[in-house]
Amino acid sequence: MSITLPPRTYNQNHVPRRYTPGKRRVSIYWTWSYPWEANRDVSELDNRFSTMTEVRRVAWPAYETPEWDEMTFLQGIAGTLELFHRSTIDFQKVVGDVTGHPVAVFQRIDQAGFRQPIDNRVLDDTDTLLVFGLDHLIAEQEASVEEIEALKEWMKRPDTCLLIGPHHDVGFTEDLKQRQMEYRHHGDELVPRQQRFGQYTRSLMKALNVPVLNQYGLRPAVVKGTNQITPLTVNKDLDKLGLLNGVTTFNFHLHLPHYAVTTDDEKTVNVLTRQPVDRERPHPFTAEGNTEFNSLLWMPPKSERAGHILMADSTIFTTLFGGTDSLANFWTNIAKM
Repeated sequence: MSITLPPRTYNQNHVPRRYTPGKRRVSIYWTWSYPWEANRDVSELDNRFSTMTEVRRVAWPAYETPEWDEMTFLQGIAGTLELFHRSTIDFQKVVGDVTGHPVAVFQRIDQAGFRQPIDNRVLDDTDTLLVFGLDHLIAEQEASVEEIEALKEWMKRPDTCLLIGPHHDVGFTEDLKQRQMEYRHHGDELVPRQQRFGQYTRSLMKALNVPVLNQYGLRPAVVKGTNQITPLTVNKDLDKLGLLNGVTTFNFHLHLPHYAVTTDDEKTVNVLTRQPVDRERPHPFTAEGNTEFNSLLWMPPKSERAGHILMADSTIFTTLFGGTDSLANFWTNIAKM
């Protein structure tokens, strides 16, 4: 999908979007401290993002054109973080066309060092908030009491939607052989043997009584003889919001989290989709007899909470790893909720 970009601005104060009946205002919140992630010691093997040098080596020759050189694009880890930002441009375009509102993008701590917690400045003009949990656990990003209270108050507003997206948790064990097994299972040379994400989103889920834990980094199965991801197992009867109309697959990504439900109360969390996992590559998850992992969950309004809670991985909203018409349909459904 080729998009002609409008003029680009940077480091500007957010301009609130006016409420328009029937038109959702969607915001993205990156949970990381951009400086902390970008300033990581690249001699550390684990729990950091790749540098652009590593990306170029693995993805060669994809980033060998002038637009990605040191005169044009950030190198080191910072360049890789910018790839994530750039990868949501298509999503923002789809949502903007549907809603008539631009997608606001916030970072917990941005490139310029400004800290933006989730508070009324973020929530007042937001109807759907996507919280992308790409902070490493060792960064110790935690949702504050004030943020939790602001979110609880916001979700008293009817039809609000909080999407929580902690990323994978690869190599959580001290068993080095298991770490190597997980690494060979997903097969991504850019992911270290241990890469644990989502401390901020985990703290958010705990405080909001979301009985879910992000586990592992699982490689989806593909249609035999192709590189196309296998279709989702969709629980259409549970899809009361129509999120999966026209949706058969999300995008392929080498290491997706399993959203394990940690309660026996089936009415609390609805598992809307499961993704078949690659069983040709050994992994502790499949060794336990599992053939699919949970990829989209929904918690309907309950008690004082009039808003919805969804759980889906951040990579479902990016094109860094490719995109499909089915994925665009999902984005459209999110925008029209």
